[in-house]
This record gives sequence, structure tokens and C-alpha cells, in this order.
Amino acid sequence: MADAGDDRYRRFPDGFFARMDQGPDVDFYREARLVTHIDDGAIASVGTIYRELGLTGRILDVMSSWVSHFEEPPRCLVAAGMNARELAANDAATGALIVDLNRHQGLPFADGSFDGATCCVSVDYLVRPLEVFDEVARVLRPGAVFCTTFSNRCFPTKVIQGWAQTDDRTHVAIVSEYYRLSGPWTGLEVVSATGERPGDPLYAVWARRA
Repeated sequence: MADAGDDRYRRFPDGFFARMDQGPDVDFYREARLVTHIDDGAIASVGTIYRELGLTGRILDVMSSWVSHFEEPPRCLVAAGMNARELAANDAATGALIVDLNRHQGLPFADGSFDGATCCVSVDYLVRPLEVFDEVARVLRPGAVFCTTFSNRCFPTKVIQGWAQTDDRTHVAIVSEYYRLSGPWTGLEVVSATGERPGDPLYAVWARRA
């Protein structure tokens, strides 16, 4: 279990949040990777979802990198990630925060200070997802959406074993369970944006701050 002191984690099997590489994430992500981790079709799907959700105000992009995949950048985008060089290269970002959410789940923002939040192709690396989702909910205003998008590509040594050993349908169920066990969230929705196009699959799960 991730934490015997948090009964919510008892719903997951032993070893679910273990990883092949249990070393510090700061070492793994020290080198900047100025590449995209999904193909152009999946990237376009992310941008479409963000537009349809109306993510245009003050937005928090957690586990961010050098691109955030918005069709049009929001008015204010705070990119929270682990590599300073990557975040500095993010043209859409108006602010940056260096944070390792697997070590420190707290965010240095006031309650209700964001109009929306995103997490793109990174949710599978979280070893303390419920606390992270709790904290994202705290910094969102009521009614604001938190959208997670993901595919089937990953760094295999850093992804949690519960993800590595399951399929796409189960990945959707895992992320949905994170929302159900944290929050408070309302209006949970799941979308497969893969359609008939070839290439990387793309799934989205989102809910709104209750």
C-alpha cells in the first residue's frame, strides 16, 4: 500500500504504486527532454479537449514540460514541473513552479486561486495521486475543471506498476478512481479521443471542483 496511514490506499493492491526505478525523481528528470511524448494526432486531441472545456482563464498545468498543448494559450498559465530548462522553454506559460509531486504534494497557492487545471501524459508517474488530486482541488475555484489526459506511452522504469501491468481500459478506471477517492469532485467524465485515426491513443478523464 502507498500509505498504511491513509485508508483510501487500501483499495489498491500491495505494490501498486511501486516502480522499477525507486531512485529520486530529481535525478531522473535532471536532464531536459525537449521532445513530445505523444504524436501529432494525440497532441491535437489534447488541444481540442482543452478548448471544449473552456480552459482560458488562470490555469495550472501540473507535471508540465516545455509544451502544454493548448490550441490557444490561456490568459495565465502556471506550469509546474521538475526541470527548469523545460519550463523556461514553455512559450504558453506565464509562470513556473519547480516541484516534485512525488515528494511534496503541497502547492504554494491560495485556496480557489485557479480557473482550471491540467495534467498531460504524466498521471501514471504519481505515487501519491490522491494527495495530489486533493491539493489540485484545493487551489481550484468551485466549478473549475481538472482534466487529465494520457496515452499508452511512458518511461517504463518510472511508471507505477499498477499502470505498467494493466491495459488502457484499466488505466481509465484507475484515474477515475483517483477522482472518486479525492477532491471533492463532481461530474466525472471519461472520453476516448482516439477515434479512427492511427497512432497514439488518447484518453481524457476530468471532473469539476465541487
